[in-house]
Amino acid sequence: MTTAHSSAPARPLALVTGVGRTAGIGAGIADRLAADGWDIALTCWTPYDERMTWGVEAGATDAITKSLAAHGAATTAVEADLSDPDAPAFVFDEVERRLGAVTALVMCHCESVDSGLLDTTVESFDRHFAVNARATWLLIREYGRRFTGAHGTGRIVALTSDHTVGNLPYGASKGALDRITLAAAHELAHLGVTANAVNPGPVDTGWMSPELRERMAGLTPLGRLGTPHDTANLVSFLCSPQGQWINGQLLMSNGGLG
Repeated sequence: MTTAHSSAPARPLALVTGVGRTAGIGAGIADRLAADGWDIALTCWTPYDERMTWGVEAGATDAITKSLAAHGAATTAVEADLSDPDAPAFVFDEVERRLGAVTALVMCHCESVDSGLLDTTVESFDRHFAVNARATWLLIREYGRRFTGAHGTGRIVALTSDHTVGNLPYGASKGALDRITLAAAHELAHLGVTANAVNPGPVDTGWMSPELRERMAGLTPLGRLGTPHDTANLVSFLCSPQGQWINGQLLMSNGGLG
């Protein structure tokens, strides 16, 4: 689905990956950026949600794009299996064809299946690294190859995690994502692009049990969980002109989680 607006002045374009559910962090970030004046391209992958306990949210993409359009944003959504090494180039091709050049790349996509050292399968381990690490590299590579914006305007933000115990392939592949993203702050310096990783801490988007919600909330000084809006506030700042001097950082936005 694509919506477009012809009114001037032109809005910059943000590509936000991993926006499959209205309650997700990706949707919260996309909504905030649209309200900030960005056009939004998003990716989703329905078969991933089908494998997860929460299942597919019927009509989510339409609801999200309509919400973005209500902020005046031109929008488009691309279904993409980011475990496919050809997917990042396909995504950029489609987004550029539909809406134009990408100024900000915000990566919220992930593969996340709980398993530990002893029970993680090779297939699951490889899929986690393909989606969380390799796809991040390939998306950043496509972005760097194609970026033509004014020096100092480009932004890369990737969502990460430091959870590894009982969540080994997810946490390990997110650790690789950190290094790839932070390298971009230096390797893309000639483009004037900033690159940061954001750890949003415990955000319940429908995957936590009541017991886990209570336990995690008790570990933060404010006694609550994070929300997609909390993460979106930081990403909004990083993507703004005021956030330009924050670069090459791994930022914790976790409420002081102990």
